[in-house]
This record gives sequence, C-alpha cells and structure tokens, in this order.
Amino acid sequence: MEDKLVTLAIHTFEKAQILKTILETEGIEVYIHNVNQIQPVVSAGVRVRIKESDLPHALRIIEDSKWFNEDAEQEEKAGPQEKKILIPIDFSDYSIKACELGINYAHKVGAEVMIMHAYFSPYFPSAIPMGDTLAYQVNEEETAQNILKRVQIDMENICTLINRKIQSGELPKVKYNYVLREGLPEEEIIAYCKECHPSLIVMGTRGKSQKDMDLIGSVTGEVIEVNKVPVLAIPENVPFEDLSEVENIAFATSFNQRDLVAFDEFMEIIKPYNVHIHLFNISTSKDEWNEIRLTGVNEYFKRQYPEAHITHTVLADGDLLLAIEKFVRDEHIDVIALSTYRRNILARMFNPSIARKMLFHTDTPLLVMHA
Repeated sequence: MEDKLVTLAIHTFEKAQILKTILETEGIEVYIHNVNQIQPVVSAGVRVRIKESDLPHALRIIEDSKWFNEDAEQEEKAGPQEKKILIPIDFSDYSIKACELGINYAHKVGAEVMIMHAYFSPYFPSAIPMGDTLAYQVNEEETAQNILKRVQIDMENICTLINRKIQSGELPKVKYNYVLREGLPEEEIIAYCKECHPSLIVMGTRGKSQKDMDLIGSVTGEVIEVNKVPVLAIPENVPFEDLSEVENIAFATSFNQRDLVAFDEFMEIIKPYNVHIHLFNISTSKDEWNEIRLTGVNEYFKRQYPEAHITHTVLADGDLLLAIEKFVRDEHIDVIALSTYRRNILARMFNPSIARKMLFHTDTPLLVMHA
C-alpha cells in the first residue's frame, strides 16, 4: 500500500526550505507545495509535506531542533517596551466587538492599540508554460495589488467607524494605528508579538454554534496554544463592550505551580477593575481532596491579594465542559480565566488543551495566560 503524504507544517518559503533541509539531512523525503513559481521568496502558506510513516520521526526532529527554539531565546533578550494592545481582525461584526472592548481596555490601562489584519496572496499551480510566463506574472501582480487595495479599503472603513465612535463619545480617545501583514493569520500574529511585545491580544470569535467552520476561531486557538502573550477571546454575542461592566470572573486551577504564576499575570490584567473572582477546579474526577486543595489555593491567593474578593466552587463530577457550563450559568460568570502552557507538537495535535476545547464550546469570553 502506497504511503500517503501528510502536511507537517505551513510556513513562508524561507522557513519551509530550512525545515526541508533539516529533515532531509535526517533521511526524510520532503515535498513543498503552494510555492509562487515567479517569486518564490515572497511565498507564504507553503506546505511542507512528508510521508505519513515519517511523521513520528519528523516531529521528534522538530522538537529537538535549536532552530525552533531561537524565537524563545530572542524573546528573553527583549527589553521592556511601551504598553500595547493587539487586536487582530478579519473585518467581521465580531472583530468590531473585539475592537470596542480592546480600545476600552487600552484607555483604562494607558496603552496604545494596534489593529492588525493578515491577508493571503494568490497561489497558482506549479506547471506554467514558458511562453505564458510574462502574461502570467502581470496577471499575478494585478491580482495581488487588487487584494491589497481591497484590504486597505476594508481597514480604512474600520478606522472610520472607530473614529466616528470616538468623536460621538461611544469609545474613549486612545492612540491607535493599524498594520497589514501578508501571510497566514496565526503565523503573522505570533511574529508580530515577537517583534512588538503587546501586553494583551484581544480577538473576536463567533458563537459556539458556528465555530466548527470558523477560520478566526481556529486562528485564535492556535495563537492561544503557541503564543506567550495573554489572549482575551471575545464571542460575538457578548453583551458588554467594556470590562468595567464585568462583575464575575472565574479562574480555573489544576492545583499546580503554573497556576500561581498565571494568577499573578491575571491580577495584573484585571487590576483596574473591581470584580468578584470565583476559583474553580478543572478536574471533575471524584476526589475528596478537591475541596481541601481548592480551599488552600483560595487562602493562598487571599493572603497575596488581601483586597481582592475571592471565593471558590468545586465543580460537580461528570463531563468537565458541561460542569463548567453549569457553573458559569449558576454563578453568572462574565469571563473565564485559565492558564495554558507550551506543550510539544505531538501533544498539541492529539490532545488539545482545555483552553482550546473551551474556546469552541462556550459563549463566555476567555482570558488565557501562558504559565
């Protein structure tokens, strides 16, 4: 039986070539697809494909490769910068909701706002008759220019709407700008964060009933999994446009050291607001120690933050997501906060984090910190 090809990664042309070289030196046959034949160096969305039987070996190589750890080392070297809020958008109604909430938050914490949109360039088949090359290149350039013009118009329309809301007093006056990036949204968002170090990302998502086919939802999920910057995911049907309207925030704990670090970051984010913090346990297995451990975590956080209003609830046994849904409904939770952490590629592929699962299951905003 023939060994089928699977997509290992999607990168820019340059990164795809580096990955191809690394894998081929280890004896793995690699194919790259979706390359712009006229100007390959400007290609984005290049698929790196390998035989399915080579997948476990390739994943181990990627995990061990220093090339994939360079970004983390560069982030460590970066010094403090001016506070920024990043709002990636796709010009949808839920993107506008994210802009409103992000701008209100930026005003509260004295931050600048950067609105970002990543767009795709056209991709063409690899087989091009030599005689058609010139006409093909002209058509390609015209198409790319048309896409950029359309994107610029859409972004200007968003800015006009924001300016109108600021002038009418619907939104506070904040310093904001926008950036357009060519490439895959999740890659460009992560790359921008490494360059400019925003303190928070605010992203809009559809409601849970529509997320199965939602591109920006999957982008948000990938950013949550990979990025180090806290992400506030805002479903389109959220009834508020400002975190000052939030009364109850739930913080999930799995009783480990990472949660203590994440809680400090969480408190820094919500510092300008007076909210009731509800601690709850992520595990719903029958464990008599859950109440004891959650009480201990509660007391620890109260000692660290004596001014905060903190209580705790032990979730009922059974399906975790359903238990969280009931808890959110019963306690009138406005936002759910939880921590996630970097896991290896294999774990992300076959065991999505609770944060990603909840993103596609709930209509409640999620605030996700990396710990």
